[in-house]
Amino acid sequence: MVNLIWLFFIVVGFVVAAIQGNIELVTAAVFDGAKTGVTVCFGLISILVFWLGIMRIAEDAGLLQKLAKLLNPFVRFLFPSIPADHPAIGYIMSNMSANILGLGNAATPMGIRAMQELQKLNSNKEVASPAMCTLLALNTSSITLIPTTLIAIRMNYHSLNPAEIVGTTLLATIISTMAAILVDRWYRRRYERLSY
Repeated sequence: MVNLIWLFFIVVGFVVAAIQGNIELVTAAVFDGAKTGVTVCFGLISILVFWLGIMRIAEDAGLLQKLAKLLNPFVRFLFPSIPADHPAIGYIMSNMSANILGLGNAATPMGIRAMQELQKLNSNKEVASPAMCTLLALNTSSITLIPTTLIAIRMNYHSLNPAEIVGTTLLATIISTMAAILVDRWYRRRYERLSY
């Protein structure tokens, strides 16, 4: 659906530019957009490589394992249907740790692996399990201590203080995570009542 919406915007833009006789503006905008996209990507690559390196050092130093131990009671509360020794728990904790550190790109592969492991536990392969829905809600709304991608974008556009958004981002992500957990709990209880 999103692809159709973007296609609609692009076609309408071309048609309006052609009617107005300004098709050269569309061409210029396409090239300017491509140039900006490449510039932003290079800026993001540098900051992501830096933070992925920091995360690797933290992993080798055992920091991620300590963070995972801190998150374990919280994960057990949110995912009561998953056996404690199941591999999905490790992937979920790694995903949450990466999201907390603002490494959404590094969290994605771990989230996919967690979903694959949760699918193995799912009795109905055609419908997402409650645990899968919980993971999706948490992954989407995750608390972020260091919004590395946003800081990188702000640095790329020469912000005077690119890290000034840390406090507001932390507050916003705490609120979004709490809202996701509350909505997830409400739907889970409703699902359990309908199942009986």
